[in-house]
Amino acid sequence: MSNDEHGTNQDPQIQEVPSTTPDLQTDLARQLQELVPDAISDGKVDVAKLTELLAADVADSSERFGLFWPGKKRALRAAQEPTTATLRPVKDQSKDWDTTKNVFIEGDNLEVLKILQKHYHGKIKMIYVDPPYNTGKDFVYPDNYKEGLETYLEWTKQVNEDGKKVSTNSESEGRYHSNWLNMMYPRLKLARNLLTQDGVIFISIDDNEIDNLVKICNEVFGEGNHVASFIWKSKSGGANDSGEVAVDHEYIVCFSRSKTDNALGLDPDAVATTSYNNEDERGKYALERLDKQNLQYSSSMDYDLVGPDGQVYKLSHRDPARPNAIWRWSKDKVQNNMDQLVFKDGNVYTKNYQKPGGKPRSLFVDDRFGRTRTGSTEVRELLGGSYFDNPKPTKLLKTLVAVGSTPDSIVLDFFAGSGSTAHSVMAVNAKDGGTRRFIAVQLPEPTDDDDAKRAGFNTIADISRKRIDAAGEQVKAELAAQTVDVGFRAFTLVDTNFSKWRVSSDVDADKLQQHLLELRDSAEDYATADSLLTELLLKQGYSLTEESVEQDIAGLTVHAVGGGLLLAYLDEHTKPILDQLRAVVDKEPARLVILEDAFHGDDELKTNLAQLCKSKGVELWTA
Repeated sequence: MSNDEHGTNQDPQIQEVPSTTPDLQTDLARQLQELVPDAISDGKVDVAKLTELLAADVADSSERFGLFWPGKKRALRAAQEPTTATLRPVKDQSKDWDTTKNVFIEGDNLEVLKILQKHYHGKIKMIYVDPPYNTGKDFVYPDNYKEGLETYLEWTKQVNEDGKKVSTNSESEGRYHSNWLNMMYPRLKLARNLLTQDGVIFISIDDNEIDNLVKICNEVFGEGNHVASFIWKSKSGGANDSGEVAVDHEYIVCFSRSKTDNALGLDPDAVATTSYNNEDERGKYALERLDKQNLQYSSSMDYDLVGPDGQVYKLSHRDPARPNAIWRWSKDKVQNNMDQLVFKDGNVYTKNYQKPGGKPRSLFVDDRFGRTRTGSTEVRELLGGSYFDNPKPTKLLKTLVAVGSTPDSIVLDFFAGSGSTAHSVMAVNAKDGGTRRFIAVQLPEPTDDDDAKRAGFNTIADISRKRIDAAGEQVKAELAAQTVDVGFRAFTLVDTNFSKWRVSSDVDADKLQQHLLELRDSAEDYATADSLLTELLLKQGYSLTEESVEQDIAGLTVHAVGGGLLLAYLDEHTKPILDQLRAVVDKEPARLVILEDAFHGDDELKTNLAQLCKSKGVELWTA
């Protein structure tokens, strides 16, 4: 990829596809410039001025409350550091490539989460993760994971032959909790960006890190967005535990992206505990006060409400015992739903109609949630062996999917493990007719189990892919006429398909000259058209399940995406002539992407193409 270090471009009509994911630090500064231009001086954030403008809202740095640990600042930078990584399609490991909307990604989730930011920002309704528990055993993610893609490529033998487990986290190391927090913190920061405004994240954890996990989630998501910490009875007994207490529970910590009354839906299998002792033509309902305490104050939710009898209801004058209450509904919503309000005994209530199921309870102790051994049995029945330690049962995850997602939403699991979340998404879709889509991400961690290796599962990612495939067939076999998407597109994390700068400022002259020669070609020789197209689409903000077709236009093989909204010419070895390019532009796509090296250094051809695109209102991008 042509990489201009100074950000200039010879022709302002031609735009370059960026070589990395967005620089989150720069994006944040850009947002600050729009919000508080006084805080930007000479292109940099003036922290002192920003502090002055915020005045009383600034915390006293000498007495700050929060969770601090060695490496926290570096971990934050790891989340903000752009990556050159991309995803390579692996069609021979995929299922129903042309029709599926599901995705499986093999790779380090820190890098993958960065790649997902462009398209999936604010689009994920539910995230579930079961991260490595801090038990003193390997948790695989390398100690120097902060170095990003190069560490991952080396670890997975994509650079050399020394792939291995590189991280242990024994208590004797001295940074037992810090290492785990440094692994989790940047991933949670990036995950939050992907959630919808009413999105939720569920995180499984045990006693070792429950306190620290809640504290970093308070920081990342906001203390007011802590929905619940569910307690799941994971064992039927703990008689063999070595401690003084037999521990037979784990936790599932739940946070929402923003404070809302409907972050979670109803548990379809729960028994409703509310008394629905009123009824109208719509059915039975309970009364719930329109005012509510402990919500984040908003002036738009503090207004006078006039009842049908002309009585005025004022928040500040109604009940001294509820001085901080505000209305749950906006003024417009009240005016449009007066028939859903009940004015009684000087108070205002909303009608809460009875629905199937009930609110999720904080204790997951019934058999309907399954146990750890239930998850092991499921994997054994699907794959012929367990092959994976302590997989979460689908009984548990189907409940989380049902209450945490909507029928048409996207569910993300970036610690996919054995693939239980993907299995559960397909199963819930089969039950309620939904079209939920899953994105599963798993590090290719080598398997320790000899039985797994003999069965052909060299990595946990191999187990996950096979389990999702087998689970899909099981779900499909249990259906009658109904169809469910049980396929997935498989991708693997790799370095960019385009040449880029990889040298430091102190490199010697001979090496620099060689690198400049290597940069003559924009695309790597081994890159396939599918790989190039996937990377370009990701960087242009398209989804991983975007439909594309090859078209022959005037003798050129062109990839058409989104019904022709984007056309891409990706053959750097065949130089097109102007008449061929004119035929492509005449299709009037919204955007045309062409490899820089397809021009073979012909600046006149490039300039003429830019003029053709300008005349037709087509955005021209080079890569």
